[in-house]
Amino acid sequence: MRLKTLRLRTPGDIAFTVVLGLTCALLLFLTLYPIYFVVIASVSDPTLVATGGVSFWPRGISWFGYEQIFADNRIWTGYRNTILYTVVGTALNLAVTLPAAYALSRREFAPRKVLMLLFAFTMFFNGGLIPMYLLLRDLSLLDNWLVFVLPSAVNVYNLIIARAFFENSLPEELFEAATIDGANYFQFFIKMALPLSMAIISVIGLYYLVQHWNDFFTGLVFVRTYDKQPLQIVLRDILISNQAFAGGAGGAGATGGSYAQQYADQIKYGVIVVSTLPVIVLYPFLQRYFEKGVMIGSVKG
Repeated sequence: MRLKTLRLRTPGDIAFTVVLGLTCALLLFLTLYPIYFVVIASVSDPTLVATGGVSFWPRGISWFGYEQIFADNRIWTGYRNTILYTVVGTALNLAVTLPAAYALSRREFAPRKVLMLLFAFTMFFNGGLIPMYLLLRDLSLLDNWLVFVLPSAVNVYNLIIARAFFENSLPEELFEAATIDGANYFQFFIKMALPLSMAIISVIGLYYLVQHWNDFFTGLVFVRTYDKQPLQIVLRDILISNQAFAGGAGGAGATGGSYAQQYADQIKYGVIVVSTLPVIVLYPFLQRYFEKGVMIGSVKG
């Protein structure tokens, strides 16, 4: 017969639980409320938003901001381009980073320390913008959609994370057993290492995806053809054009300027939602692997 010892909860335990719950609830509110406010402000009457009349619930619901954003045909071109750059870029990133990290994790790979030193060197020193521009020009990548994909094929930080995972999470005995069965390094990587690495693949995949989705600087500096611009540049131009309209209306009269500025602010909130919503929607599907993957390298008992 197995005895179970139940510890009665003291008033101190109950008080601690209540305080802890309230603290967590407060931190959750402080984290989520700015995002929630942007969403409700994007569909509320801009006059009420400007005067502080919108706090927790949308009031005077107006879809003017989204109508202005989605009525612009450039938004669909930007979405198409960004999805293309994100999908192709993330696939290339994983195809390059994972094999490189696996090779650098093998202790029998003699030059791995030298190669890691060279990789780490690039994290602290780079050639600068002008040499980068000249290099991309000589490679015929200026005003080419591949400029969003090829120059950022490897992120050294993600490479180090993946290398640590392969080195610490895959037992050496597993490789020895596969070798006895006749598997080589490539077969072990494809058939065993990758299926066991979904956590790290989802983590660095999400990092790469967000990096490509939010890429603004590349399109601003290296691309001139508007049909190749990503979503972030398109949204920036829509926002600037509406703010310019608000400024021009302000010169015609105070009332007109105030009206235009208010709706320009609503468009600004709508732009934030449009640019971040796809990544926020995707995250829950990767959360299970992401929570496991971010613990790589932590202290294990």
